[in-house]
Amino acid sequence: MTLTQHEIAQTVQTKDWKLRYYEAGEGHPVVLLHGSGPGATGWSNYSDNIEALSRHFHVYAVDLPGWGDSDPADFATLDHVDAAIQFLDAVGIDQAAFVGNSMGGQTAIRLATTHPDRISHLVTMGAPMSRGQSMFAPNDGPSEGIKILVQTYRDASAANMRRLVEIMVYDKGRFATDELCQARSDAANTRPDHLTNFVTGLPDGAPIPIWTKLDSLAKIAVPTLIIHGRDDRVVPFENSLRLLTSVPDSRMVLMNRCGHWAQIEHAPEFNRLVTDFLKNN
Repeated sequence: MTLTQHEIAQTVQTKDWKLRYYEAGEGHPVVLLHGSGPGATGWSNYSDNIEALSRHFHVYAVDLPGWGDSDPADFATLDHVDAAIQFLDAVGIDQAAFVGNSMGGQTAIRLATTHPDRISHLVTMGAPMSRGQSMFAPNDGPSEGIKILVQTYRDASAANMRRLVEIMVYDKGRFATDELCQARSDAANTRPDHLTNFVTGLPDGAPIPIWTKLDSLAKIAVPTLIIHGRDDRVVPFENSLRLLTSVPDSRMVLMNRCGHWAQIEHAPEFNRLVTDFLKNN
């Protein structure tokens, strides 16, 4: 059986937000948090993972405030961690494993440092870590990928979306198809309020206020799996090396021929890695 977006879509009202999410499976709850790109949603980031993970776990892929079919958000004041905690409370989850790509990974990291009783496992893919000098990437400001991401928020045309998708992945021929780029452009432009709010609330130096102090990472006590693409041009993989050296109970998988979307480019392996990690830690 193949799950479809329509059949597993749900909506919940939290204290402050009406949130769209996608739910499937039974067992230990696993919350999937998407990245920050224009047109990103719980479904677009995890459509290749939800069904596989739902064979073992109770999966929730959330559209965070300001994305997808969830409420618009003011990015100058939005607290992503608080939104995630509100979601747990609204659907009646005491504790869940959190799996996050990019911005979603950073949100899950911060949640692990501030609400340790609400998280059982931490899985990150391409999560940005902290400001500071880089060993492997240029030190001239935001990465090449972040610059294109912001440009695409300002003009989410199919042409700009192609530039964004091409920098997100290693295998451009396979993933940066005309159909995908047009679909993500269409999805982004159906919510111009999300696009405008993102650009208007954009702080200096990062797409959102996501930085974590490195000294707080040692407090993370949950089992942590860190996944990163060797060819990531959005968030250099040294960010995950910092995370690995800081979190006591952590392990890292560095994937060659992989960009910023490990869960998309290497979906079968990603699904196996996450399932094994969650079941055996």
